[in-house]
Amino acid sequence: MSGSSYGKLFKITTWGESHGRGLGVVIEGCPAGLPIKESEIQLELNRRRTGQSKVTTTRKEGDQIQIMSGVFKGKTTGAPISLLVENEDVDSSKYELIKDLYRPGHADYTYDMKYGFRDYRGGGRSSARETVGRVAAGAIAKKLLTRERIKIIGFTRQVGKHIAKNIDYREIENNIVRCPDNKIAEKMINSIMRARKKGDSLGGVVEVIAQGVPAGLGEPVFDRLDADLAKAVMSMPAVKGVEIGVGFQSAIMTGSECNDVFVMKNKKVITATNNAGGILGGISNGMDIVIRLVVKPTSSINKAQDTVTQQGKKAKIRVEGRHDPCVATRAVPIAEAMVAITLIDHLYRTKSARL
Repeated sequence: MSGSSYGKLFKITTWGESHGRGLGVVIEGCPAGLPIKESEIQLELNRRRTGQSKVTTTRKEGDQIQIMSGVFKGKTTGAPISLLVENEDVDSSKYELIKDLYRPGHADYTYDMKYGFRDYRGGGRSSARETVGRVAAGAIAKKLLTRERIKIIGFTRQVGKHIAKNIDYREIENNIVRCPDNKIAEKMINSIMRARKKGDSLGGVVEVIAQGVPAGLGEPVFDRLDADLAKAVMSMPAVKGVEIGVGFQSAIMTGSECNDVFVMKNKKVITATNNAGGILGGISNGMDIVIRLVVKPTSSINKAQDTVTQQGKKAKIRVEGRHDPCVATRAVPIAEAMVAITLIDHLYRTKSARL
């Protein structure tokens, strides 16, 4: 399995499975001298962890981070940083009952086709629990970006039919769905609970904004900043679509409506609008970077569905166990982490672009 690493100069490699002994990440390329504590990383993991509210899975994992290498006396040494989280609340009993059935919407069939063998406990490597390592690495990437005065803000833009309209960043962490529109947040919560009661699930849209990104990040032509951001968030489990700036809305706009005209403000070149989402020609233009990702409804639902066995026989399946009725709300810190990792990697690459 060769696809577990991401990044060029700031590179992460995640490891571990949902029902294994633990999970983690190895980070290469973090400069020496960065002050970092386990408690700082823990703050980010707490935003992602299971069992944090009534709209998440009931699996109870503390996700206590352990720094295994690369940090000495509270500072990074420049060596690879290894971070570990041990699994504490593993229950594979429900998966033993359906191990020979292909779960609709899951990677069971495709993993069998590719590898001929798979870890059926909670999806193994394909489980969203893999993202523990991403969020841990993202905490370090965020701290490096803070030194460059770059800030990452993520939130739930949409759940089902409910879309946040009155955006107030101060409200994001004041409700359990991380919605910046408090009135819409209540509607999101109610719709998620109704879906859970019916044994079903909902999808959503997560938005991430990067403020303070300087102009010049991105490596044409194949490592464009927007291309790498898209890959970063599309690599997250359950993500089925990405847009930057106005994205797909640009299909119904004219050129004069879509173009962001250049103006001067405080002796600095900016654009009057930000339809491009902060990126032109694959390179950041100094405006806020705006990216949205579509998260599909949780595939594990407590409803009877048609499927087949590994032997190709018709069957019925009902996926019991502990699952999020909407994964979009817990995807927020994961998306923030992937954006942060991408930006710090490109920032370091840009510093070597010219004298």
